[in-house]
Amino acid sequence: MLSNLFIVLPVFALIFAGWLARRSNALGPHATREVNRLVVYLALPALLFDVMANADPAQIWQPGFILAFALGCALIFVLALGIRLRQGSHLADAAIDGLNAGYANTGFMGFPLILTVVGQSGMAPTLVATIVTVCVLFAVAIVLIEASLQSQARRRDIARKTLLALIRNPLLVAPALGAMVMVSGWPLPQTLDKFLKLLGGAASPCALIALGLFLADSAGRSAKAGQRVEALLIGLKLVAHPVVTWVIAAPILGLAPEAVRIAVLLAALPTGTGPFMLAEFYGRQALVTSRVVLATTVLSVATLSLYLALSG
Repeated sequence: MLSNLFIVLPVFALIFAGWLARRSNALGPHATREVNRLVVYLALPALLFDVMANADPAQIWQPGFILAFALGCALIFVLALGIRLRQGSHLADAAIDGLNAGYANTGFMGFPLILTVVGQSGMAPTLVATIVTVCVLFAVAIVLIEASLQSQARRRDIARKTLLALIRNPLLVAPALGAMVMVSGWPLPQTLDKFLKLLGGAASPCALIALGLFLADSAGRSAKAGQRVEALLIGLKLVAHPVVTWVIAAPILGLAPEAVRIAVLLAALPTGTGPFMLAEFYGRQALVTSRVVLATTVLSVATLSLYLALSG
């Protein structure tokens, strides 16, 4: 298991570098937002476009993998949503908690981790998983939140607002444009290809540093939150999510071992920062969300190492 810890250690070392830079004030209070914007609006879209534009269509269209990963996310999301509603939570808060349990950090941690563990062949499935997570699952949560907060007269605008938000999402636009290039069969100009690789190469390290900055800010918040709720969401994310994904991918669908490994690794990732940004935007329970992100990220050092050891 120690050798598997060394595999994921560089990924967490970059997160720690961001955490240390913020805690030591080497980077100021606005660094989290600005580095995150660099990743979301420049580096990660460049990586997504480059991966999609240069991908083989057969690599992208993997219905078994898509079904396994999407169903795993959906079941955990619905389970968390139902539990929180039965506990008396508001629908908006329950939807965010559903994301806390089912929203894997595929964008920030998925690409560097899969590249380290699997190699370049894992980039296309990771791209598909990222689209499922940051677009489909996120959109469902937004619809539920809007439906619970808007008045009856405005509910007819929910679909339009959600569609507009997705159209403006660079993490959706970039792979969509890359898909158009892939389908056309046109090779990218050498200068553009070099530009994308330089900019996209910054996505993984900057994303991990941005996550470290975010966690440093979260660590300074008050510890008074719903500990039982946090424990539930942490357990769903780090244990139930990868287990459910494995059951769907291996015994039920019978996917190839590498596809199963990638799907479960991505499902085993900690909670991404998307739910926190949504909670902050809507003024919901951002404290619980920030602590779930922090706890799952720290604990995933052990859980990811354990899964790597079990999967060989």
